[in-house]
Amino acid sequence: MRAGVLQDQIRASSFGATNRQRIAEATLLSFQIPLPPLPEQRRIATILDHADSLRTKRRQVLTHLDSLIESVFRDMFAEVPATSTVAAEASLIRTGPFGSQLLHSEFVDEGIAVLGLDNVVGNKFRWAERRFITPEKYEKLTRYTVNHGDVLISIMGTTGRCVVVPDDIPTAINTKHICAITPETERLNPEFLRAAFLWHPDSLAHLRRQTKGSIMDGLNMGIIKAMPIPVPPLSTQTEFAVRLARIESEHETTHAVANHDDELFTSLQSRAFRGDL
Repeated sequence: MRAGVLQDQIRASSFGATNRQRIAEATLLSFQIPLPPLPEQRRIATILDHADSLRTKRRQVLTHLDSLIESVFRDMFAEVPATSTVAAEASLIRTGPFGSQLLHSEFVDEGIAVLGLDNVVGNKFRWAERRFITPEKYEKLTRYTVNHGDVLISIMGTTGRCVVVPDDIPTAINTKHICAITPETERLNPEFLRAAFLWHPDSLAHLRRQTKGSIMDGLNMGIIKAMPIPVPPLSTQTEFAVRLARIESEHETTHAVANHDDELFTSLQSRAFRGDL
């Protein structure tokens, strides 16, 4: 049937204030709903089922790609002992400004970006809420500047999330909720360090000991500096980073196609109820 016919009946029979309109039960039950022949209904259902199946399979591929990165890391490095620490392999470790150094009221609509929890919470760097400070304020906070290739770790709120700052991020600082690590890149690949923090058994065991096995409700600089990490040959770390980039590229492509699948399914549903399918 054409959905518009039923919608017209509902609009014509509704009463009450805007956004709180009602319709009498008896009136609703009296509506005539024309239906296409049963073979036509089955044909439409088959098309929608097929489209929905494609969506489901695409989402399964995305889930597989998400787990594949961890599997690749574990295959390559799980047996490599953690013989060093974050502090020994980083040229700089710092959190963001505390207290009166940076007030929420000092955020502006444009200027120098301020990175926080929402940028790291998914373990992939994402622009979410945009926060900025003025260049004048930044001059007082330059020690908190975040560099391309820094590894950011959430230490308050949703803790233990970890990302690498991409190359296209403009000048920025981090908040007190984030610890920023600048690795010694002649020994440590940033993508490898992020993966070690998330998946290396020795690193994870360190975090569990520090938090006594409970949900991590807070990390600190001392815990992060002391975290044990492996330092395999840089060429091997780079190989992992290359494989990671390939998987993430495939993930982005598949995600775009999955979004298109969702749009197609919505369009098919709309056409079906308009009688155009």
